[in-house]
Amino acid sequence: MTNETISPKQLFALMILFELGTALVVPIGLESGHAIWLSILLALPGGLLLFLIFSDLHRRHPGASFSSCMQKIMGKWIGFALSLLYISFFLLNGSRNLRESGNLLLSAYYDQTPILFMNAIMVIAIVYFMRKGVNVFGRTSEIYLFVIAMIGIICNFVVIASGLVKLHNLFPLHMQDWKGALSSAYPDIWLFPFGETLLFSILLPYLSKSKSARKTGLLAMLTSGLLLSFTHAIEISVLGEDIYGRTTFPLFTTISLVNVANFIQRLDAFVMLAMIICVFFKATAYCFGACILAADLFHVQDFRMLAVPIGVVLLFTSLISAENYVIHLDEGKVAMAYILPVTNVLIPAILAVVDRVRTKFGLYR
Repeated sequence: MTNETISPKQLFALMILFELGTALVVPIGLESGHAIWLSILLALPGGLLLFLIFSDLHRRHPGASFSSCMQKIMGKWIGFALSLLYISFFLLNGSRNLRESGNLLLSAYYDQTPILFMNAIMVIAIVYFMRKGVNVFGRTSEIYLFVIAMIGIICNFVVIASGLVKLHNLFPLHMQDWKGALSSAYPDIWLFPFGETLLFSILLPYLSKSKSARKTGLLAMLTSGLLLSFTHAIEISVLGEDIYGRTTFPLFTTISLVNVANFIQRLDAFVMLAMIICVFFKATAYCFGACILAADLFHVQDFRMLAVPIGVVLLFTSLISAENYVIHLDEGKVAMAYILPVTNVLIPAILAVVDRVRTKFGLYR
């Protein structure tokens, strides 16, 4: 690990931008219908519980990297294999985020532009930030969290001012709606986006005030959960359950309907800007995670030396992972069913249990 640090405020900003990510613009929890906003609220306590598990490992092994922590708890060879698994997992998730941003840009404005060119521009920026280090990444997140907040305030104001919000699209909530919301919350929304905070197990050792990790993380998750619930509630109220479920990017569709006094129109650029910012920070965070893990695992002195190779792998993985966006979504369903439960819940839970058992019976050397 380098001597770089991030402050609790920077961790707070990074976690919010990461949690919003693609979950801000793509439909989630479709099984719950018009109660999607309720599903997000129901999944939030489970997400907070997961972060408590992640942060507890950091608290019990302060200063230890995630890779060395796994090797200490599970043994050298099992820990090594798990580290390789998470490097691949972080790169896969980062490439999927990159692909989704490229598809949105192509479908909205740049339909004649090769997706290779769109993704390459994003990767160049990602590599640049990885070369600059964790501290620069954290300080930049504070600035862009303010930008996202301003965009959110403006967009919500104009949507409400346009008279597009129809609250009857959100209610009533019958018993069947509550059951659907709960089944959609667990495991789908619980795993995505809340379970993805596993990534911050990599970044917590860089926190300047390690004792504030749990408080800062929980507050960031609570804030992002409420923001996501409110955003998707607005989308459902404007579009209705049917259109929301059939639209690839409901937030983009929602803002395209804005018309205030035939004067304020075409605010699509605000959504595009918000999407690019959030996806950029999420994909970059995954790349930082892969870089730091790989550097620790293979004893590279400075993880920034791996920025370019990681960026190249990210770019080409985003291009070859799926032939088109439909296949991309199908692959996401497979990952949700078989990969995320293992990487985001099962393995961290096993680590937490084994760690406590080994501590209690004095099995650490």
